[in-house]
Amino acid sequence: MTDLIHDPKGGMPRLLEIMRRLRDPDTGCPWDLEQDFASVAPYTIEEAYEVADAIEREAWDELKGELGDLLFQSVFHAQMADEKGLFDFNAVADTMSDKMVARHPHVFGDESREKSADQQTVDWEVIKAQERAAKQQDGVLDGVAMGLPALMRAVKLQKRAARVGFDWPSSDDVMDKLHEELDEIRQAENRDEQFEEFGDMLFVVANLARHLDIDPEAALRAANAKFTRRFGFIEQELAKENRAPKDSNLTEMDRLWDAAKVQEKAQKNLKE
Repeated sequence: MTDLIHDPKGGMPRLLEIMRRLRDPDTGCPWDLEQDFASVAPYTIEEAYEVADAIEREAWDELKGELGDLLFQSVFHAQMADEKGLFDFNAVADTMSDKMVARHPHVFGDESREKSADQQTVDWEVIKAQERAAKQQDGVLDGVAMGLPALMRAVKLQKRAARVGFDWPSSDDVMDKLHEELDEIRQAENRDEQFEEFGDMLFVVANLARHLDIDPEAALRAANAKFTRRFGFIEQELAKENRAPKDSNLTEMDRLWDAAKVQEKAQKNLKE
């Protein structure tokens, strides 16, 4: 196996053997041996977001490495499951293959491919509902993973409820509800009430995003990137005078923020 571990073209067998060696009770890595499903899970989530970040930035030179990091997380979990006699990596791959074949009868079965992508999405949801029923997940909201980011889970919960008619008729109704929630935050009399009303407001914001057909996670990531970019401009401009933000004031930094917006708009117009 030593030759396989050092074989640059070893592919999946090489990665699986490296993971097995890392978890070897006698010769493995102490850190890897200390891990369990719960301790590795946050790294798995982080790696998924780093894949999304590379794609969003179109950093194609980084994407291969980020996908590898995410794949390693699956390998790590599968190795720990194998050690407990639950399943191995091949079972994971087979389960995924079975699922994809079952969910694509228009590709792997006898159903016609002559339907729109929207219709295929509807059919996909029907098949998923059948799978949940087979698992005795009969509740409308059953099966929406608890470990999802809260904003993403809110949208998924709302989509499920909307399928059975529990939904606002239009985005205008959701906006009215958002104003109502903002008023309730203003009227909150203590920290507990503020906490609850703030959560309600975020839930309505997620609902508004769904009605506007906007991915709220992607929108917030874009807003984060914009804030980082514009604040970086402020730092760069102040650095020209050997100053930092702590040496400035809100009025000056607001002015520089507006200058950053003007610069971005000009750059956007040039690209167009």
